Amino acid sequence: MTDADPVLTLRGITKCFGPLVANDGVSLTLARGEVLALLGENGAGKSTLMSILFGHYVADEGSIEVFGAPLPPGNPKAALAAGIGMVHQHFTLADNLTVLENVMLGSEPLSQPFTRRATARKRLLAVAGQFGLPVDPSARVGNLSVGERQRVEILKALYRGARILILDEPTAVLTPQESEALFATLGQMVAEGLSIIFISHKLGEVLRVSHRIAVLRGGRLVAESAAAGTTEAQLAEWMVGHAVATRARQPAQAVGEVVCALHDVHTAGSTRERLRGVSLELRAGEIVAVAGVSGNGQVALAELLSGLRVPSHGEALVFGEPVRGSAAGLAGRGVARIPEDRAGVGVVGDLPQWENAVAERIGSRWFSNAFGWVRRGAARAHAARVVQRFDVRGGGLDAPARALSGGNMQKLILGRALTPLEAHETEVPKLVVAHQPTWGLDIGAVDFVQQQLIAARDAGAAVLLISDDLDEVLGMGDRIAVMHAGQLTPAEPPERWTRASIGLAMAGAAEAAPAEAAA
Repeated sequence: MTDADPVLTLRGITKCFGPLVANDGVSLTLARGEVLALLGENGAGKSTLMSILFGHYVADEGSIEVFGAPLPPGNPKAALAAGIGMVHQHFTLADNLTVLENVMLGSEPLSQPFTRRATARKRLLAVAGQFGLPVDPSARVGNLSVGERQRVEILKALYRGARILILDEPTAVLTPQESEALFATLGQMVAEGLSIIFISHKLGEVLRVSHRIAVLRGGRLVAESAAAGTTEAQLAEWMVGHAVATRARQPAQAVGEVVCALHDVHTAGSTRERLRGVSLELRAGEIVAVAGVSGNGQVALAELLSGLRVPSHGEALVFGEPVRGSAAGLAGRGVARIPEDRAGVGVVGDLPQWENAVAERIGSRWFSNAFGWVRRGAARAHAARVVQRFDVRGGGLDAPARALSGGNMQKLILGRALTPLEAHETEVPKLVVAHQPTWGLDIGAVDFVQQQLIAARDAGAAVLLISDDLDEVLGMGDRIAVMHAGQLTPAEPPERWTRASIGLAMAGAAEAAPAEAAA
């Protein structure tokens, strides 16, 4: 095989799930030392295509060749042996083990009576040096930063001999500085002859790191283009099928009274997921955006304001009353929550979509009678409005929520939080706690969700937006704060921050104060 030959060829890949055509005759090639970006809306077929490539699904039609040899279908072990590695957005590392132990997991047969740690360590350091990924093999993974953990995940794949690497949303949980380090690593990897499939919703990053771009829409390959000379607007249009307007920043018009106030709040919990002396005020008619790397206390903050935690020290007031750990009570008084863990917390997977759409208000008089019986007609009618308004696609009202794609599951949760009751069309929540509300959504859905949050703010709601996406934080926040190790900076106007200063604050740098960023 010459360098001009493709290292990966997909021919006519078709996959159906009942009447749903997830992939429709998709053909792609990947060259040695090439970064191919794979784009598409939620449900466009990206995940299915990568699952077929990695052996988790079997295609109904089509074939795959890796380095000129046929790839056996439905065999992840064969994909690994052929040199295909995948780094998922959610890492699969054991925090209580060292870097070396994580890398070695699964790489030696269970029948082997002893591990070859010295040999493995030597090999790991050699791979790390070759690809510019410095690592301490004896470091415990639980003590590593998110960027360092991602480096370990990449090294796991390279240690196993990956020559084709699939990166799924690789910068989603990285600081800007960590993203820059990753881009440098990608450059080193392609210089060493690796080929990369780069999946991301961040169009600017796609244009920066990729050589070629492929776009899926509705399961079909609708566009292929060299990255050079292509614009973000063109990519967005290919993804959604029509031009996507760029919206100017929409600042708050009328900031009102304090809806929520935290004073020196501490919470119990693990070191990475507790609050330590957090003070914050949320006012009606504004969006306060909180940036930070996941795992620095954001979950504790969101759960506190949703009634799922109580302070161990300090004072937390919502609507002027102390938080007492009643999620149902706060929901009934006008707190709408959009949890980060949509599958584990946001929905009950085995319940139908219509029940999930009304779950947090099922006890209200709109959906239950005086005897506690559910008014199914009213509940289903409201659920239908949620599904239509937020374009939730996947099986209908009676289909279980677990059957939804991640993006459509998120839209169902957002619709439940933000869709007013029919009898109160102008009703909006008084406080919206939105934790990663656009995570995993395509560009069209992101724009829609952000406009819904802005509309809730303009109607008088206080909105707490917790996000890893700095573009979202800078574009949406009327005030911005940064969370690190359970502590929160003062919330300041976006003009007081830069991307660099936010990134430093996310990493815990003391010199990242917003006042200095404005200097």
